[in-house]
Amino acid sequence: MRGFYIGRFQPYHDGHHRMVAEIAEEVDELVVGIGSAGDSHTTRNPFTAGERVMMVTKALESLDIPTYVVPIEDLDRNAVWVGHVQSMTPKFDVAYSNNPLVVRLFKESGVEVRQSPMFQRDVLEGAEIRERLVTGGDWESLVPEAVATTIHEIDGVDRIRHISETDTNGD
Repeated sequence: MRGFYIGRFQPYHDGHHRMVAEIAEEVDELVVGIGSAGDSHTTRNPFTAGERVMMVTKALESLDIPTYVVPIEDLDRNAVWVGHVQSMTPKFDVAYSNNPLVVRLFKESGVEVRQSPMFQRDVLEGAEIRERLVTGGDWESLVPEAVATTIHEIDGVDRIRHISETDTNGD
């Protein structure tokens, strides 16, 4: 059975990683969708799709199942979004999400959806990690080592700090 899990992963963090590890216990293969693939270089979406593919791919190397990391560009028509996702990914049998809209869209399209508990959501949340990147707080302990290495490799800390000084609307 092949599962599908989508997120913006701005950045991919330990909460995502724990969820993926749990999903990996239930499926034989996993497709990870990099959502909002066209967005980057803003305080909310500082990393490109390619950078996020690299973060996730490196973080998932330790999993004992085949994984496919696929960028998914936004489609501003919710009624056809699931078909768009399915056209961009390998066929999957079950989708995993805790996002109410995503859950509803998959269910309305006849796709089985499973949810799982979120882990330490007070700190394992993209906005919190991005804020720590900007302010110099401890963000590295909240992401897999491969993600921290990638962020340093792409000079992501400097990028988000610079963007935060110039991106006045927060987008």
